[in-house]
Amino acid sequence: MTDTVKIMPNTSPHRTKGPLVAALAYDGLCTFEFGIAYEVFGLPRPEMGEGWYRFSVCGIESGPLRAAGGLTVAVDKGLEVLEEADLIVVPGWRAIDAPVPAPLAAALRAAHQRGARVMSLCSGVAVLAGAGLLAGRRATTHWRYVASVAARYPDITLDANVLYVDEGSILTAAGSAAGIDLSLHVVRGDFGPDAANSVARRLVVPPHREGGQAQFIAAPVPEEREGMRLGPLIEWMREKLSEEQPINLLAKRAGMSMRTFQRRFEAATGESVGEWLLKERLRHARDLLEKELAVSLDDIAISSGFGTLATMRHHFRRRLGTSPGAYRKSFCG
Repeated sequence: MTDTVKIMPNTSPHRTKGPLVAALAYDGLCTFEFGIAYEVFGLPRPEMGEGWYRFSVCGIESGPLRAAGGLTVAVDKGLEVLEEADLIVVPGWRAIDAPVPAPLAAALRAAHQRGARVMSLCSGVAVLAGAGLLAGRRATTHWRYVASVAARYPDITLDANVLYVDEGSILTAAGSAAGIDLSLHVVRGDFGPDAANSVARRLVVPPHREGGQAQFIAAPVPEEREGMRLGPLIEWMREKLSEEQPINLLAKRAGMSMRTFQRRFEAATGESVGEWLLKERLRHARDLLEKELAVSLDDIAISSGFGTLATMRHHFRRRLGTSPGAYRKSFCG
């Protein structure tokens, strides 16, 4: 059994005259991302005055349209909405490799050419890429989709670490919830920080999240092609992260020359010894920050092999775009 939801334009008595935001609806609609677009740009906000956003929904195909969560969506308007839209939101896409209908791609290109901004949330980047709007540009999407999109569209510079990318008239958000961050960024640019802060308070979210999605990417499992030979050493290295691990000592334990060891270690893990150790130390520190609330940041820095909090903070900033303290707050409240 499914519930039918009829999506209507903003019918609040307080009619607005601001930029027209059009959110796409399609068969297989990503309801969470669509909800973000409506919550930020479509919810009536009389306190913002008459210049606030107008909101409309663009059905890209005839309905009724299925949506995630067992919903069926009915939309009154079609692609003609894009002819007047100032900002077009693509709320995810039905599949990262699903083709983009030619009429939709053409409508998006025409809207962008006349000056409309086009914004994707999460997997919606596939629609912008399929329409040719990201060629030669920097963009982002959920870290799970980066490799797939990069393989299909090598002319796009994908950044897997950030929450969103603003290229002026083209904007892309990373994972689903990063759509909130990008939407607040748009509000901040259109109406100023006070308006963005007001919307963030209504959403009960921070107006600006620190860091990027790199902090949420699970540590990859190395492909240990050396198997029996390097496996025990790699486990030993993980157990001794708090200790110095010079390459000459590691090579000696592996029974290899330094040159051979470095070559075989990189073949087994895909990374140099130094890079692998740094990532493992970051992973260990993240685990402690998430689980060991009573352990001080200084002790975590020592346990993880960074030696000092300053060194750990430097690597968190450089690799994860956040600080150890902010990371702990994000995961532990």
